[in-house]
Amino acid sequence: MMDEEKGKSAEPTTTTTTTRVNMDREDVDGEERDPEANPLNEPLLKRSRTISSSHLAMVGAKVSRIESLDYEINENDIFKHDWRSRSAVQVLQYLCLKWTLAFLVGLLTGLIATAINLAVENIAGYKLLAVSDFVEEERYLMGFVLLTTANFFLTLFAAVLCVFFAPTAAGPGIPEIKAYLNGVDTPNMYGANTLIVKIFGSIGAVSAGLDLGKEGPLVHTGACIASLLGQGGTEKHRLKWRWLRYFNNDRDRRDIITCGASSGVCAAFRAPVGGVLFSLEEMATWWRSALLWRTFFSTAVVVVVLRAFIEFCSAGNCGLFGTGGLAMFDVSDATVRYHVMDIIPITAIGIIGGVLGSLYNHLLHKVLRLYSLINEKGKLHKLLLSLTVSLFTSACLYGLPFLSPCTKCDASQSDCPTTETTGNFKQFNCQDGYYNDLATLLFTTNDDAVRNIFSTNTPNEFHPLSLLIFFALYCILGLFTFGIAVPSGLFLPIILMGSAYGRLLGMAMGSYTQIDEGLYAILGAASLMSGSMRMTVSLCVIFLELTNNLQLLPMTMIVLLISKTVGDSFNPSIYEIILELKGLAFLNANPEPWMRHLTVGELVDAKPAVVTLCGVEKVARIVEVLRNTSYSAFPILDDVDVQAEESVTKVTQLHGLILRAHLVQVLKKKWFTPEKKRREEWEVRESFNWVELADRETNFDEAAVIKEEMEMYADLHPFTNTTPYTVVENMSIAKALVQFRQVGLRHMLIVPQYQAPGASPVIGILTRKDLIAHNILSGFPHIANSRGSEKQT
Repeated sequence: MMDEEKGKSAEPTTTTTTTRVNMDREDVDGEERDPEANPLNEPLLKRSRTISSSHLAMVGAKVSRIESLDYEINENDIFKHDWRSRSAVQVLQYLCLKWTLAFLVGLLTGLIATAINLAVENIAGYKLLAVSDFVEEERYLMGFVLLTTANFFLTLFAAVLCVFFAPTAAGPGIPEIKAYLNGVDTPNMYGANTLIVKIFGSIGAVSAGLDLGKEGPLVHTGACIASLLGQGGTEKHRLKWRWLRYFNNDRDRRDIITCGASSGVCAAFRAPVGGVLFSLEEMATWWRSALLWRTFFSTAVVVVVLRAFIEFCSAGNCGLFGTGGLAMFDVSDATVRYHVMDIIPITAIGIIGGVLGSLYNHLLHKVLRLYSLINEKGKLHKLLLSLTVSLFTSACLYGLPFLSPCTKCDASQSDCPTTETTGNFKQFNCQDGYYNDLATLLFTTNDDAVRNIFSTNTPNEFHPLSLLIFFALYCILGLFTFGIAVPSGLFLPIILMGSAYGRLLGMAMGSYTQIDEGLYAILGAASLMSGSMRMTVSLCVIFLELTNNLQLLPMTMIVLLISKTVGDSFNPSIYEIILELKGLAFLNANPEPWMRHLTVGELVDAKPAVVTLCGVEKVARIVEVLRNTSYSAFPILDDVDVQAEESVTKVTQLHGLILRAHLVQVLKKKWFTPEKKRREEWEVRESFNWVELADRETNFDEAAVIKEEMEMYADLHPFTNTTPYTVVENMSIAKALVQFRQVGLRHMLIVPQYQAPGASPVIGILTRKDLIAHNILSGFPHIANSRGSEKQT
């Protein structure tokens, strides 16, 4: 896995593969390093010619080549002419197309989400009904065989799709979306194959009864739909509409993918406001008010689509979907009564959620590292791991309810035992008039299990031992299911775990509280989600929209704040852990404290010298630079005469920055001249347009430059971004990181504080990988060793 490298090389004429910095890296013993512990008689930074590493990344697929995205506007001459030439009608077309795409993203996401829920409810529902018939007939072995076989083949179907057709569809996809909106492009993450496998794979995996949810895959599905709409189709089959050329850039594609991610959250929880806030709080690095409007519009369309299908299916037109339906755990009929002393159990739930959430993250981190070793052995091992988890899950879901004693139905419960497909009192292996409370939670779909454990006005429905077994089982399944080669989400497993201990605490409180046990289950689920995912505002709104009970707002807010605070004191959020495991160069909002003591000048001084090009460059030099480096941008320098009193001084001027892709376009077009001169503006417009330059083609082998053309010249001025972001060499790394992240840069030029006569006006380039904390530490062993010694002391 490789990121773009900044334009640096000690000798431009030599191959730079030995000095190239690889983004794949190893942690330096997992320890933070303190530059202040450095002896005064030694330099603060030492040059490290090679930085080698290996990534673990087996939550989903091992991704190959990774590049940063060009969110910065490349203001070269061709771009400026393109904007000047746009008429008012074209600008209106551009704005209308943005809103049209936002509408289509919401519409298609809502339709696909409905189809997924429809398929899951019917496949899982009819499977469980068939098994229930065998249990009623006391043919327990046949029931076990049927359940295990059905789950086995459903898991096999999902795993085969992910392993052989779209490895990037495995996992939730949310970490990769976070990375994309942060500026990291993962290949094949939003293609048509990934979308198709995500849809059918999540149907198979969720229907198989695995301890995973469809919420994360729905977020990824929305992002894939948005990406395909924004670029007019797949890479090989695109619509060539003139309107779509306006979206042939990373900035607009980022915005539409943000709408897709918000629509996916809304489709998962029927929470339009929560979907927007989820993207704002957890996903997007860069935000503005216009984007807020469009994402809200997309989620509103999703809600309308979902509501229309619910009305249609409630009449029994969709099989079992009408009784199960979309995730909506309505507790609006529950009256919330609480007093001041209830702050004690609420605080306890928050603390427990923070501790258990951080412990869950820690253990899941270990499991994923183990899975990475297993999955790296090949496709067969991925399939075997998935099928092993499926068999274990089926055995637990079917066998454990037999350990629970039957409970006599309360005379006040008219629906006990439940005779329909969904309900709180599953008879399972019990006689008439009795029900199995553990089967109510295990022998059902995940959505129905949440409805049952969230149910209010059922104080004596579940035994404490059954809830303990349920909690322990889903802790184990949650750890070992996430990371296998199927589409999977974290939301629902964490909700199930949290609701179990929340309800247990409510039972323990007994008459000391007026809060219903079902509401304690909701607070427990919220606390564990916040303790693991470290979300507050968006999670609070999602739970309010899920439960449809505004009276829960004060308690939910307190629980979320406490659990996040407790969790942050132990380890990062689960998505940050997955980002690190995948080796994605994600820039965090808060720089490390030691970064304020180091300057960008010191950082680039420890790197190879920068590779520069002239404004009018020889073709042989361009070919040599492209062949011997993998850098994605190069500074363009010009020698200019400056009048100083009566003398003329020749100085080197920084004209701007040119991208590697634009150099490749120049070679492919063979835009050369025999003599060294600048071309006229009309010549540039005849040969190039902004749509062509927006393509990120970096393979120059097809250019086939012949020997005679090597001695010719190419004018690079029209393709040069004349307004690159530059910082002075004495700026701290912490400040540079904040600017790099907030603006969404790909390259940051470092200029000297004082330019000596004859010196270069640029001393280096910083890219994303240079600002990753562990890259800095692993690249400079001197700092790492000094911080390690300080920790030992």
